[in-house]
Amino acid sequence: MRTKTIKAKEIKRDWHLIDVKGQILGRAVTQITRLLVGKNKVWYVPFLDCGDYVVVINATKVEVTGKKEKQRKYYRHSTYPGGLKVETLAQLRKRKPEAIIKKTVWSMLPKNKLRKGRMARLSVYAGEEHPYKNKFE
Repeated sequence: MRTKTIKAKEIKRDWHLIDVKGQILGRAVTQITRLLVGKNKVWYVPFLDCGDYVVVINATKVEVTGKKEKQRKYYRHSTYPGGLKVETLAQLRKRKPEAIIKKTVWSMLPKNKLRKGRMARLSVYAGEEHPYKNKFE
């Protein structure tokens, strides 16, 4: 008897809508990452990208515990001398709230060639409105 392995063209992708309003950042992102990787599927294999599409709403209302709002820092560099930019979670939430979820998911995904394709299936929106209403009816 042989075990049947799924092929890339046989993968069926579902759509998931996740409202992170009032949820803790790490716990919500763990759920999102599981859906993007496809570990919720019966026929999951680590060498294929068999995850689903995930739409996240209310990114501005995600919560963190402790003093992370002021102590958690995000770094970026312009590649020019003296181009290091540092901002806290509170500052990033004002400037670009979707980036909080995206950066956290990016760091939780496996570091391999499938990471960019999985991130392409993630859509994050600051408020309630999103263009995928017809997928969830």
